[in-house]
Amino acid sequence: MPLALYALTAGAFGIGVTEFVIMGLLLEVGADLGVSVATAGLLISGYALGVVVGAPLLTSLTARWPQKTTLLVLMAIFTLGNIACAIAPNYETLMAARVLTSLAHGTFFGVGSVVATSLVAADRRASAIAVMFTGLTVANILGVPFGTWLGQLTSWRTTFWAVAAIGIVAMLVIAFLVPRGKAAPMAADWRADLRAMLRGPVLFGLLLTVLGFGGVFTVFTYIAPALTEVSGFPEAMVSPILLVFGGGLVVGNLLGGKLADRNLLWSVLGTLAALGIVMLAMSLALPNPITAVIAIGLLGAAGFATVAPLQLWVLEKAGGAGTSLASSLNIAAFNLGNALGAWLGGVALQQGLGLTALPLVGAVLPLLALALLLLSLLLRRNAPLVPSN
Repeated sequence: MPLALYALTAGAFGIGVTEFVIMGLLLEVGADLGVSVATAGLLISGYALGVVVGAPLLTSLTARWPQKTTLLVLMAIFTLGNIACAIAPNYETLMAARVLTSLAHGTFFGVGSVVATSLVAADRRASAIAVMFTGLTVANILGVPFGTWLGQLTSWRTTFWAVAAIGIVAMLVIAFLVPRGKAAPMAADWRADLRAMLRGPVLFGLLLTVLGFGGVFTVFTYIAPALTEVSGFPEAMVSPILLVFGGGLVVGNLLGGKLADRNLLWSVLGTLAALGIVMLAMSLALPNPITAVIAIGLLGAAGFATVAPLQLWVLEKAGGAGTSLASSLNIAAFNLGNALGAWLGGVALQQGLGLTALPLVGAVLPLLALALLLLSLLLRRNAPLVPSN
Protein backbone atom coordinates (compact mmCIF):
# COMPACT_ATOMS: atom_id res chain seq x y z
CA MET A 1 0.00 0.00 0.00
CA PRO A 2 1.32 3.51 -0.87
CA LEU A 3 2.35 5.86 1.94
CA ALA A 4 -0.38 8.31 0.95
CA LEU A 5 -2.94 5.83 2.29
CA TYR A 6 -1.41 6.05 5.75
CA ALA A 7 -1.70 9.82 5.63
CA LEU A 8 -5.46 9.30 5.21
CA THR A 9 -5.30 6.81 8.09
CA ALA A 10 -3.82 9.52 10.32
CA GLY A 11 -6.73 11.83 9.56
CA ALA A 12 -9.22 9.02 10.19
CA PHE A 13 -7.56 8.34 13.55
CA GLY A 14 -8.04 11.92 14.71
CA ILE A 15 -11.66 12.01 13.59
CA GLY A 16 -12.35 8.70 15.32
CA VAL A 17 -10.93 9.97 18.61
CA THR A 18 -12.91 13.21 18.63
CA GLU A 19 -16.15 11.39 17.75
CA PHE A 20 -16.02 8.74 20.48
CA VAL A 21 -13.88 10.15 23.30
CA ILE A 22 -16.70 12.37 24.55
CA MET A 23 -18.54 9.20 25.66
CA GLY A 24 -15.93 8.62 28.37
CA LEU A 25 -15.90 12.25 29.51
CA LEU A 26 -19.59 13.01 29.95
CA LEU A 27 -19.33 13.16 33.75
CA GLU A 28 -16.41 15.60 33.63
CA VAL A 29 -18.02 17.79 30.96
CA GLY A 30 -21.34 17.87 32.79
CA ALA A 31 -19.77 18.76 36.13
CA ASP A 32 -17.58 21.50 34.63
CA LEU A 33 -20.31 23.14 32.56
CA GLY A 34 -23.13 22.64 35.08
CA VAL A 35 -25.37 20.36 33.01
CA SER A 36 -26.73 16.88 33.61
CA VAL A 37 -25.12 13.78 32.14
CA ALA A 38 -28.19 13.33 29.92
CA THR A 39 -27.78 16.87 28.59
CA ALA A 40 -24.07 16.32 28.07
CA GLY A 41 -24.97 13.15 26.15
CA LEU A 42 -26.69 15.30 23.54
CA LEU A 43 -23.19 16.35 22.44
CA ILE A 44 -22.98 12.87 20.87
CA SER A 45 -26.30 13.31 19.06
CA GLY A 46 -25.32 16.79 17.89
CA TYR A 47 -22.12 15.43 16.39
CA ALA A 48 -23.97 12.63 14.57
CA LEU A 49 -26.51 15.04 13.10
CA GLY A 50 -23.67 17.33 12.04
CA VAL A 51 -22.14 14.45 10.10
CA VAL A 52 -25.44 13.76 8.34
CA VAL A 53 -25.85 17.42 7.34
CA GLY A 54 -22.20 18.16 6.65
CA ALA A 55 -21.51 15.19 4.39
CA PRO A 56 -23.61 16.28 1.39
CA LEU A 57 -23.16 20.01 2.08
CA LEU A 58 -19.36 20.19 2.17
CA THR A 59 -18.95 17.55 -0.52
CA SER A 60 -21.06 19.63 -2.90
CA LEU A 61 -19.30 22.88 -1.98
CA THR A 62 -15.85 21.37 -2.56
CA ALA A 63 -16.79 19.32 -5.62
CA ARG A 64 -14.66 21.34 -8.04
CA TRP A 65 -11.62 21.47 -5.78
CA PRO A 66 -8.59 19.20 -6.10
CA GLN A 67 -9.14 16.34 -3.68
CA LYS A 68 -5.92 17.04 -1.77
CA THR A 69 -7.03 20.63 -1.18
CA THR A 70 -10.39 19.38 0.05
CA LEU A 71 -8.75 17.00 2.52
CA LEU A 72 -6.48 19.75 3.88
CA VAL A 73 -9.38 22.19 4.32
CA LEU A 74 -11.42 19.49 6.09
CA MET A 75 -8.57 18.76 8.51
CA ALA A 76 -8.26 22.51 9.14
CA ILE A 77 -11.98 22.63 10.04
CA PHE A 78 -11.47 19.58 12.25
CA THR A 79 -8.50 21.18 14.05
CA LEU A 80 -10.23 24.53 14.57
CA GLY A 81 -13.35 22.75 15.80
CA ASN A 82 -11.40 20.86 18.46
CA ILE A 83 -9.63 24.04 19.56
CA ALA A 84 -13.06 25.66 19.91
CA CYS A 85 -14.16 22.67 22.02
CA ALA A 86 -11.12 23.06 24.27
CA ILE A 87 -11.83 26.74 25.01
CA ALA A 88 -15.65 26.58 25.05
CA PRO A 89 -16.87 28.68 28.02
CA ASN A 90 -20.31 27.06 28.26
CA TYR A 91 -22.41 24.14 27.06
CA GLU A 92 -23.98 25.97 24.12
CA THR A 93 -20.59 26.97 22.74
CA LEU A 94 -19.29 23.43 23.16
CA MET A 95 -22.29 22.05 21.26
CA ALA A 96 -21.68 24.52 18.42
CA ALA A 97 -17.99 23.57 18.35
CA ARG A 98 -18.86 19.87 18.24
CA VAL A 99 -21.20 20.43 15.30
CA LEU A 100 -18.51 22.47 13.53
CA THR A 101 -16.02 19.64 14.02
CA SER A 102 -18.48 17.04 12.77
CA LEU A 103 -19.04 18.84 9.47
CA ALA A 104 -15.66 17.60 8.24
CA HIS A 105 -16.32 13.97 9.19
CA GLY A 106 -18.49 12.63 6.38
CA THR A 107 -16.74 14.48 3.56
CA PHE A 108 -13.27 13.46 4.79
CA PHE A 109 -14.15 9.76 4.76
CA GLY A 110 -16.14 10.16 1.54
CA VAL A 111 -13.46 11.99 -0.43
CA GLY A 112 -10.77 9.96 1.32
CA SER A 113 -12.37 6.73 0.09
CA VAL A 114 -12.29 8.03 -3.48
CA VAL A 115 -8.64 9.07 -3.12
CA ALA A 116 -7.74 5.73 -1.52
CA THR A 117 -9.22 3.72 -4.38
CA SER A 118 -7.38 5.90 -6.92
CA LEU A 119 -4.01 5.10 -5.34
CA VAL A 120 -4.13 1.32 -5.88
CA ALA A 121 -4.93 -1.25 -8.54
CA ALA A 122 -8.57 -2.06 -9.25
CA ASP A 123 -8.41 -5.38 -7.42
CA ARG A 124 -7.22 -3.72 -4.18
CA ARG A 125 -9.72 -0.89 -3.87
CA ALA A 126 -11.66 -2.35 -0.94
CA SER A 127 -8.43 -3.12 0.90
CA ALA A 128 -7.33 0.49 0.38
CA ILE A 129 -10.59 1.72 1.91
CA ALA A 130 -10.05 -0.69 4.82
CA VAL A 131 -6.54 0.67 5.42
CA MET A 132 -7.92 4.20 5.69
CA PHE A 133 -10.67 3.06 8.07
CA THR A 134 -8.04 1.33 10.20
CA GLY A 135 -7.38 4.79 11.63
CA LEU A 136 -10.95 4.79 12.94
CA THR A 137 -10.57 1.34 14.50
CA VAL A 138 -7.21 2.14 16.10
CA ALA A 139 -8.77 5.29 17.52
CA ASN A 140 -11.19 3.06 19.43
CA ILE A 141 -8.40 0.81 20.73
CA LEU A 142 -5.76 3.40 21.66
CA GLY A 143 -6.94 6.96 21.12
CA VAL A 144 -10.26 6.88 22.97
CA PRO A 145 -8.98 5.07 26.11
CA PHE A 146 -5.94 7.36 26.27
CA GLY A 147 -8.04 10.47 25.66
CA THR A 148 -10.48 9.42 28.38
CA TRP A 149 -7.64 8.76 30.83
CA LEU A 150 -6.01 12.09 29.98
CA GLY A 151 -9.27 13.98 30.45
CA GLN A 152 -10.01 12.31 33.77
CA LEU A 153 -6.45 12.86 35.02
CA THR A 154 -6.23 16.54 34.04
CA SER A 155 -9.24 18.12 32.34
CA TRP A 156 -11.55 17.19 29.50
CA ARG A 157 -10.27 20.32 27.77
CA THR A 158 -6.77 18.83 27.67
CA THR A 159 -8.13 15.94 25.63
CA PHE A 160 -9.50 18.27 22.98
CA TRP A 161 -6.20 20.16 22.83
CA ALA A 162 -4.48 16.81 22.23
CA VAL A 163 -6.94 15.93 19.45
CA ALA A 164 -6.33 19.32 17.84
CA ALA A 165 -2.62 18.48 17.85
CA ILE A 166 -3.43 15.22 16.05
CA GLY A 167 -5.28 17.29 13.45
CA ILE A 168 -2.19 19.41 12.82
CA VAL A 169 -0.03 16.29 12.41
CA ALA A 170 -2.59 14.81 10.00
CA MET A 171 -2.57 18.01 7.92
CA LEU A 172 1.20 17.84 7.63
CA VAL A 173 1.36 14.20 6.52
CA ILE A 174 -1.48 14.72 4.02
CA ALA A 175 0.31 17.79 2.65
CA PHE A 176 3.55 15.87 2.16
CA LEU A 177 2.32 12.40 1.13
CA VAL A 178 -1.01 12.66 -0.72
CA PRO A 179 -0.54 13.41 -4.46
CA ARG A 180 -2.14 16.59 -5.68
CA GLY A 181 -4.42 14.94 -8.24
CA LYS A 182 -7.31 16.56 -10.02
CA ALA A 183 -10.71 17.78 -9.03
CA ALA A 184 -13.20 15.12 -8.07
CA PRO A 185 -15.13 13.69 -11.04
CA MET A 186 -18.42 15.38 -10.24
CA ALA A 187 -21.21 16.19 -12.65
CA ALA A 188 -21.68 19.56 -14.32
CA ASP A 189 -24.49 20.66 -12.03
CA TRP A 190 -26.25 19.64 -8.85
CA ARG A 191 -29.16 18.09 -10.79
CA ALA A 192 -26.83 15.53 -12.38
CA ASP A 193 -25.29 14.84 -8.97
CA LEU A 194 -28.77 14.31 -7.54
CA ARG A 195 -29.70 11.95 -10.36
CA ALA A 196 -26.59 9.91 -9.58
CA MET A 197 -27.66 9.72 -5.93
CA LEU A 198 -31.17 8.61 -6.83
CA ARG A 199 -30.01 5.53 -8.73
CA GLY A 200 -31.62 2.41 -7.26
CA PRO A 201 -28.33 0.62 -6.49
CA VAL A 202 -26.93 3.68 -4.67
CA LEU A 203 -30.04 4.13 -2.52
CA PHE A 204 -30.10 0.40 -1.89
CA GLY A 205 -26.49 0.47 -0.69
CA LEU A 206 -27.25 3.40 1.65
CA LEU A 207 -30.19 1.45 3.10
CA LEU A 208 -27.99 -1.61 3.71
CA THR A 209 -25.48 0.61 5.53
CA VAL A 210 -28.13 2.13 7.80
CA LEU A 211 -29.57 -1.28 8.69
CA GLY A 212 -26.23 -3.01 9.18
CA PHE A 213 -24.73 -0.44 11.53
CA GLY A 214 -28.07 0.16 13.20
CA GLY A 215 -27.88 -3.40 14.45
CA VAL A 216 -24.38 -2.90 15.88
CA PHE A 217 -25.31 0.22 17.86
CA THR A 218 -28.53 -1.28 19.18
CA VAL A 219 -26.21 -3.37 21.34
CA PHE A 220 -23.02 -1.31 21.61
CA THR A 221 -24.76 1.81 22.95
CA TYR A 222 -25.77 -0.14 26.05
CA ILE A 223 -22.76 -2.44 26.29
CA ALA A 224 -21.54 -1.05 29.64
CA PRO A 225 -24.73 -1.87 31.62
CA ALA A 226 -24.94 -5.21 29.81
CA LEU A 227 -21.45 -6.16 30.97
CA THR A 228 -22.04 -5.08 34.57
CA GLU A 229 -25.67 -6.14 35.09
CA VAL A 230 -25.87 -9.25 32.89
CA SER A 231 -22.31 -10.58 32.64
CA GLY A 232 -21.44 -9.62 36.21
CA PHE A 233 -18.26 -7.64 35.54
CA PRO A 234 -17.21 -4.79 37.86
CA GLU A 235 -17.27 -1.34 36.29
CA ALA A 236 -13.47 -1.19 36.24
CA MET A 237 -13.44 -4.09 33.75
CA VAL A 238 -15.58 -2.38 31.13
CA SER A 239 -12.75 -0.40 29.51
CA PRO A 240 -10.36 -3.39 29.21
CA ILE A 241 -13.14 -5.49 27.70
CA LEU A 242 -13.86 -2.76 25.17
CA LEU A 243 -10.28 -3.19 23.97
CA VAL A 244 -11.38 -6.64 22.83
CA PHE A 245 -14.16 -4.97 20.85
CA GLY A 246 -11.59 -2.60 19.34
CA GLY A 247 -9.36 -5.51 18.37
CA GLY A 248 -12.33 -7.08 16.62
CA LEU A 249 -12.89 -3.84 14.72
CA VAL A 250 -9.36 -3.92 13.29
CA VAL A 251 -9.52 -7.58 12.27
CA GLY A 252 -13.00 -7.31 10.78
CA ASN A 253 -12.18 -4.11 8.92
CA LEU A 254 -9.14 -5.59 7.15
CA LEU A 255 -10.90 -8.91 6.51
CA GLY A 256 -13.92 -7.17 5.00
CA GLY A 257 -11.64 -5.27 2.61
CA LYS A 258 -9.93 -8.45 1.40
CA LEU A 259 -13.26 -10.24 0.92
CA ALA A 260 -14.72 -7.33 -1.05
CA ASP A 261 -11.70 -7.28 -3.36
CA ARG A 262 -12.42 -10.91 -4.22
CA ASN A 263 -16.18 -10.60 -4.73
CA LEU A 264 -18.19 -7.54 -3.75
CA LEU A 265 -21.65 -9.09 -3.80
CA TRP A 266 -20.73 -12.16 -1.78
CA SER A 267 -18.77 -10.08 0.73
CA VAL A 268 -21.86 -7.94 1.41
CA LEU A 269 -24.05 -11.03 1.72
CA GLY A 270 -21.55 -12.84 3.93
CA THR A 271 -20.75 -9.99 6.29
CA LEU A 272 -24.41 -9.10 6.86
CA ALA A 273 -25.21 -12.76 7.53
CA ALA A 274 -22.25 -13.08 9.91
CA LEU A 275 -23.31 -9.94 11.79
CA GLY A 276 -26.84 -11.24 12.25
CA ILE A 277 -25.63 -14.65 13.46
CA VAL A 278 -23.15 -13.12 15.92
CA MET A 279 -25.86 -10.91 17.41
CA LEU A 280 -28.28 -13.82 17.78
CA ALA A 281 -25.59 -15.83 19.58
CA MET A 282 -24.63 -12.86 21.73
CA SER A 283 -27.96 -12.97 23.54
CA LEU A 284 -27.04 -16.46 24.81
CA ALA A 285 -23.41 -15.52 25.48
CA LEU A 286 -23.91 -12.44 27.67
CA PRO A 287 -24.79 -14.18 30.96
CA ASN A 288 -21.43 -16.01 30.99
CA PRO A 289 -18.38 -13.72 31.49
CA ILE A 290 -16.07 -15.73 29.22
CA THR A 291 -18.49 -16.13 26.32
CA ALA A 292 -19.58 -12.49 26.75
CA VAL A 293 -16.02 -11.26 26.07
CA ILE A 294 -15.73 -13.56 23.05
CA ALA A 295 -19.06 -12.32 21.72
CA ILE A 296 -18.02 -8.68 22.08
CA GLY A 297 -14.86 -9.31 20.06
CA LEU A 298 -16.89 -11.07 17.38
CA LEU A 299 -19.42 -8.22 17.34
CA GLY A 300 -16.64 -5.76 16.59
CA ALA A 301 -15.21 -7.98 13.87
CA ALA A 302 -18.55 -8.73 12.21
CA GLY A 303 -19.74 -5.13 12.45
CA PHE A 304 -16.70 -3.54 10.83
CA ALA A 305 -16.32 -6.32 8.25
CA THR A 306 -19.32 -4.70 6.54
CA VAL A 307 -17.68 -1.26 6.21
CA ALA A 308 -15.35 -1.66 3.22
CA PRO A 309 -17.81 -3.79 1.17
CA LEU A 310 -20.67 -1.33 1.69
CA GLN A 311 -18.46 1.68 1.00
CA LEU A 312 -17.11 0.14 -2.20
CA TRP A 313 -20.65 -0.83 -3.26
CA VAL A 314 -21.81 2.80 -3.14
CA LEU A 315 -18.64 4.01 -4.88
CA GLU A 316 -19.11 1.55 -7.75
CA LYS A 317 -22.82 2.11 -8.22
CA ALA A 318 -22.51 5.92 -8.17
CA GLY A 319 -20.26 5.74 -11.22
CA GLY A 320 -18.29 8.79 -12.40
CA ALA A 321 -20.70 11.61 -11.58
CA GLY A 322 -21.37 12.08 -7.89
CA THR A 323 -18.82 9.53 -6.69
CA SER A 324 -17.50 11.68 -3.84
CA LEU A 325 -21.01 12.77 -2.87
CA ALA A 326 -22.28 9.19 -2.79
CA SER A 327 -19.28 8.10 -0.75
CA SER A 328 -19.86 10.91 1.75
CA LEU A 329 -23.55 10.09 1.99
CA ASN A 330 -22.66 6.53 2.87
CA ILE A 331 -20.62 7.84 5.81
CA ALA A 332 -23.70 9.82 6.82
CA ALA A 333 -25.68 6.57 6.51
CA PHE A 334 -23.33 4.89 8.99
CA ASN A 335 -24.02 7.68 11.48
CA LEU A 336 -27.75 7.53 10.79
CA GLY A 337 -27.53 3.80 11.56
CA ASN A 338 -25.78 4.64 14.84
CA ALA A 339 -28.64 6.94 15.82
CA LEU A 340 -31.26 4.41 14.71
CA GLY A 341 -29.64 1.62 16.72
CA ALA A 342 -29.34 3.70 19.89
CA TRP A 343 -33.00 4.72 19.58
CA LEU A 344 -34.18 1.17 18.90
CA GLY A 345 -32.24 -0.18 21.88
CA GLY A 346 -33.72 2.51 24.11
CA VAL A 347 -37.26 1.67 22.95
CA ALA A 348 -36.63 -2.02 23.65
CA LEU A 349 -35.49 -1.26 27.19
CA GLN A 350 -38.44 1.06 27.81
CA GLN A 351 -40.76 -1.76 26.74
CA GLY A 352 -39.20 -3.97 29.43
CA LEU A 353 -37.42 -6.43 27.13
CA GLY A 354 -34.20 -6.30 29.17
CA LEU A 355 -30.53 -6.04 28.25
CA THR A 356 -30.23 -9.66 27.10
CA ALA A 357 -32.89 -9.02 24.47
CA LEU A 358 -30.96 -6.17 22.84
CA PRO A 359 -28.81 -8.43 20.62
CA LEU A 360 -31.97 -10.17 19.40
CA VAL A 361 -33.61 -6.83 18.63
CA GLY A 362 -30.46 -5.56 16.94
CA ALA A 363 -30.08 -8.72 14.85
CA VAL A 364 -33.35 -7.90 13.12
CA LEU A 365 -31.71 -4.99 11.25
CA PRO A 366 -28.77 -6.75 9.49
CA LEU A 367 -30.96 -9.78 8.84
CA LEU A 368 -33.56 -7.49 7.29
CA ALA A 369 -30.80 -6.00 5.11
CA LEU A 370 -29.76 -9.53 4.11
CA ALA A 371 -33.35 -10.45 3.25
CA LEU A 372 -33.75 -7.34 1.09
CA LEU A 373 -30.53 -8.13 -0.72
CA LEU A 374 -31.60 -11.72 -1.39
CA LEU A 375 -34.99 -10.47 -2.59
CA SER A 376 -33.26 -8.07 -4.97
CA LEU A 377 -31.32 -11.01 -6.40
CA LEU A 378 -34.56 -12.86 -7.06
CA LEU A 379 -35.97 -9.78 -8.80
CA ARG A 380 -32.75 -9.02 -10.64
CA ARG A 381 -34.09 -9.64 -14.13
CA ASN A 382 -36.82 -7.07 -13.71
CA ALA A 383 -35.06 -4.49 -11.48
CA PRO A 384 -31.32 -5.12 -11.11
CA LEU A 385 -30.07 -3.73 -7.83
CA VAL A 386 -26.85 -5.65 -7.31
CA PRO A 387 -23.41 -5.31 -8.90
CA SER A 388 -22.52 -7.71 -11.68
CA ASN A 389 -19.58 -9.26 -9.84
